[in-house]
Amino acid sequence: MKQNILPAIKLTVVCIIFFMGIYPLFIWGIAQAAPGNGKGETIQVNGKVVGYKLIGQKFTDDKYFWSRPSAVDYNAAGSGGSNKGPTNPDYLKTVQDRIDTFLVHNPGIKKEEIPSELVTASGSGLDPDLSPAAAYVQIKRIAKTRNISEQQLNDLIAKNIQQPLLGLFGTTHVNVLQLNIQLNEIKQ
Repeated sequence: MKQNILPAIKLTVVCIIFFMGIYPLFIWGIAQAAPGNGKGETIQVNGKVVGYKLIGQKFTDDKYFWSRPSAVDYNAAGSGGSNKGPTNPDYLKTVQDRIDTFLVHNPGIKKEEIPSELVTASGSGLDPDLSPAAAYVQIKRIAKTRNISEQQLNDLIAKNIQQPLLGLFGTTHVNVLQLNIQLNEIKQ
């Protein structure tokens, strides 16, 4: 029995030292090299933090680019999807309500022209990005509301398009918060 207990105690001590000391320090060290020192990349305006680069925010005012809908109302503490399948009647009603709302606020846009990401929530509920198509489809509403040219908005979106990492990993996207911050800087 002694020959089994002593190695078990030694292994326990080694595991405690490694998993409670060395490994967390190693991960912390890697995080210090990341943008934001492992605390997330913040977006600031005039020295004030207005959001995080990787966490979506709710924009529903007609003068802004709308974000992707969130099943968790953009609560980062409760990240998650709705867990409703594509044939669930409640889910279908929610999507139809989002389509109807979008069409009311964007007259002249046909239902078929609405990118699906503008009416369906992401898996995390915190998606901060839209495809360029989802941004471009909102131009007429924003131009009319802000009384600025559609060309200015086209240029703004084009300037904010981010390509996939190394041209391979991810999708072409636009960060909605950064887009709306720059939108506020356009002189009307």
